[in-house]
Amino acid sequence: MASEDATPRRLSVRPDSELLAVDTAMGAVTLRVADLDGLTAYYRDGLLLTVLNEEPGIGGRSARVVLGRLGVPIVILEHAPELRHAAPHEAGLYHTAILFDRERDLAAAIYSVASRYPRTFTGSADHLVSKAFYFDDPEGNGVELYWDRARTEWSWVHGLPQMGAAALDPNRYLQEHLDLSTASDGTAAPAKVGHVHLSVGDTAVARAFYVDRLGFEVVAEMPGSAVFVSAGGYHHHMAMNVWNSRNAGRRRSTLGLGLVRLDVPTPDDLAELDGRLRHHGIETGHDGASLVFADPWGNALEVAAAQR
Repeated sequence: MASEDATPRRLSVRPDSELLAVDTAMGAVTLRVADLDGLTAYYRDGLLLTVLNEEPGIGGRSARVVLGRLGVPIVILEHAPELRHAAPHEAGLYHTAILFDRERDLAAAIYSVASRYPRTFTGSADHLVSKAFYFDDPEGNGVELYWDRARTEWSWVHGLPQMGAAALDPNRYLQEHLDLSTASDGTAAPAKVGHVHLSVGDTAVARAFYVDRLGFEVVAEMPGSAVFVSAGGYHHHMAMNVWNSRNAGRRRSTLGLGLVRLDVPTPDDLAELDGRLRHHGIETGHDGASLVFADPWGNALEVAAAQR
């Protein structure tokens, strides 16, 4: 095993015209929620995100709330009380993973959500490339809070970063990294969506869509179970698994995942992707600034040229 530099790079020999740009990044995840006030409180007071924008609905009540850090949107909550909750076996969101720059800020968020919403914690793991802590929000949407080790510290085999799932004690982690004197300042620290996991019905179909058509590269695969994909050699920007949803069909309109956003560096990257998707027969909505389309299970994706 060897360490490699942190420069974004290709993991395969496929031509650039078949791949997303190496600087592709995840954007905000949109959730459709029944209890907008309750979910806003969870992400604001529990996860220590900041309300960046509120859009009014009927009667002056908020209909859409954007939360994030330092002006960067992370979660967008859309009020949809007319919709029902999805069944556990349906396709949709597995979790939104929020990446923190510093371990002390991750620890502050873990402490906050565990203190205010203790029953939402579901587990933790050291993935060798990252340290991760898992929660379910009050409406069952999965959330991961994590911190990455530097890429130069990752182990690589045959050009791929190696991941695992070693035990990670959350109490010991807080003892080592939590500083209560600065924990309340956590909202002033950077964070962003690092990756998104989806529940799908079939990983071979997911690979054909997200790798062969959309243009990600495979980082790791659990045959018949999960596939992890990225752009630029990151450990993963997205993953698709069947752990709860094997053989799931196309989604109906339900609460939960509304939209996953990806940002590509330039309008040229966006135009190239539009052409590639159309070549593969995938219908897109292109307004000049972004592409909107759906995966085989009806999970909606938006790809936009990043704001520079």
